[in-house]
Parts: sequence; structure tokens; C-alpha cells
Amino acid sequence: MICARHAKWDERPVLIVAAASDQAPTEEELVAFFKDKVPTWQIPDRGIVVEALPLGALPLGATGKVLKRKLREEYGAILIEA
Repeated sequence: MICARHAKWDERPVLIVAAASDQAPTEEELVAFFKDKVPTWQIPDRGIVVEALPLGALPLGATGKVLKRKLREEYGAILIEA
């Protein structure tokens, strides 16, 4: 999950997932997963599915952690563009 720029709220959460090859969740299913689990203001505005293959669909650092900085560079304005 990253924070993307938002015109009204300054920043809002956006969920970015790499789905398994046999799974194809929709954006609505991803966002609906959070309902009744977190407060409404924490529910992501968008759910983006990226290809799990080839390896490296999500940018990883040397320790194997997802590089949120790179995801923000690519998806940081997605709520403003929509």
C-alpha cells in the first residue's frame, strides 16, 4: 500500500498487489476486502493488480523488500489523473 496524491485530501491510500498466476482479483474485490476490517478513511481508493511474472513486477531492494519509493514514482499521481 502506498500513499498517492489526492486533490482534496492531499494523500489517500492505494493498494498495489502482484496476483498469483491463477488469480485474477478485480479492483472492487481488493477494495471490498478492507470493508468492516479497518475504518472507512483507511480503505484504499484504488486497487491495482500488477503482473506477478516476470520476476520483478514489484520493485525490490537488496533485502527483498518492496521499494515503495519507486511505486510512488509510478503510481503517485493515479488519483489525480483519474
